Amino acid sequence: MTQMENARKGRITAEMDYVARKENIDIQKLIKGVASGKIVIPKNINRESSPCGIGKGLSTKINANVGSSSQKEDIDLEVEKALLAVQYGAHAVMDLSTGPALNEVRKKILEVIDVPIGTVPIYEAGVAARSRDGSVIDMDEDDMFRAIENQAREGVDFMTIHSGITMDTVEKLKNSNRLMGIVSRGGAFLAAWIMHNQQENPLYKNYEYLLEIAYEHDVTLSLGDGLRPGCLQDASDIPQIQELIVLGGLVEEGRKVDVQCMVEGPGHVPLDQISANMKIQKTICKEAPFYVLGPIVTDMAPGYDHITSAIGGAWAAFSGADFLCYVTPAEHMAIPGLEDVKEGVIASKIAAQSADVALGLKNAWEDEIKMANARRNFDWEGQFELAFDGEKPRNYRQSCPVEEEDMCSMCGEYCALRLVRED
Repeated sequence: MTQMENARKGRITAEMDYVARKENIDIQKLIKGVASGKIVIPKNINRESSPCGIGKGLSTKINANVGSSSQKEDIDLEVEKALLAVQYGAHAVMDLSTGPALNEVRKKILEVIDVPIGTVPIYEAGVAARSRDGSVIDMDEDDMFRAIENQAREGVDFMTIHSGITMDTVEKLKNSNRLMGIVSRGGAFLAAWIMHNQQENPLYKNYEYLLEIAYEHDVTLSLGDGLRPGCLQDASDIPQIQELIVLGGLVEEGRKVDVQCMVEGPGHVPLDQISANMKIQKTICKEAPFYVLGPIVTDMAPGYDHITSAIGGAWAAFSGADFLCYVTPAEHMAIPGLEDVKEGVIASKIAAQSADVALGLKNAWEDEIKMANARRNFDWEGQFELAFDGEKPRNYRQSCPVEEEDMCSMCGEYCALRLVRED
C-alpha cells in the first residue's frame, strides 16, 4: 500500500509521523497533502531509510546529483560524494551514472545512504543497448521496463521517467525555432528512439504498466522534463509547455491509482519568467510537487553555475517550487569533484533557506533568530555550529586572530555592536 493510499484511508504511517514532526506541522494537514498528491514522501517499501516530505507547506528540499560517466568511473568516489552531499544538507541523492559499472554504483549508494535515492532508469536501458547492439536507439521496451522493475526491487525511492516525450511533442520540437534543441540526456535517448523507430514512446504508451510497477513498490514518479530549456533563449517556449501539459495529464492518471508523482521543471530561465513558470506548472499539474534544476538565470557564468542556480532557486522556491536540484560549479564542463558537490549543496541550501524565510516557515525563522543571537553575543562557536558550513567561517576567524573575543579583525575596537551595547 502506498503512502498516498494510506493517507486517503486516514492511516498514519511511520513515515508520515516522522515527516510531520520534522517539519513541525500538524499531522492531519500532512495527511491531507499526501492524499491529494500535493505532498509526496518518496519511500520505496523495499528499503529502509529516513523519509522526507516534498510539497506544499513543507520546507524546500534539496537534491544532489552524483554518478559516474563513460569518461570517469570511480565507485568509491561517487559514494563519497553522496555521503558528503548528505553531510552538508542534501535531503535526497540521485545517481545519474552512465559508466559501465552503473549498476554497482547504484547498489552501493542504496546500501550506504540514508536519504531517498533517485535514478533515471532509461540510462541503464540505453547503456545496456549500446553495449549489446552498439547504439542507445537499439533499446527496446523490454530494456526500458526491465531497468525500471529491477531498480524498483532494489529500493530506489523516486525515478525520473520521461513519459512526456511523445511523437507529438517531438514533432513540435522539430518545427520550433529552438536554439539548443534537447539538452536532457534521458529526453534525448527517447526522442532519438522515437525518430529512429517511428513509434510512440513506450513509457507513454504503456503508462498504465509503469503505474503498476510504481504502485507495487511505492516508487514516486518524478515526471521528467525532457524538453526543458538549455539556454535562456529557449525558456518558456512551446515544446516546454506542450510537454508540461502532457505531464499534467499523467499526474492525474497516477493519482487515480494512488501513485505518488512529482514533476520536473526548467532549466535555464530568465529571472523575470521564473514566477510565471511556477504558476503554470502548479495550475496544469494540479499542485503536484515541482522539482526544478536551478533554474540557472544567466548563461554567462560557466564555472559559477552554483551561484546562478542559487539565485534562480531562491526565486523559484519562493514562487512555488518544492524541490531544488543542486547545480555545481562544474555544470556543463566536467563531472563534479568533492569540493564541487559541497559548494553545490551549500548554494542550494542558501536558496532554500532564503525562500523558506520569505514564506514565513517557522523552522527557518527559528534558525535565523538563533544565528542573530549568536552574532549579538559574539558566540563564535554558536555561529559556526549553526552555519551551513561551519568550517569556512572558523578558518576565516583563525586566519586573522584578535586580542579580544568580542571583536573580529574587520572592525576591531570600532565594532558597531561593542560601541552601542549596554554594559
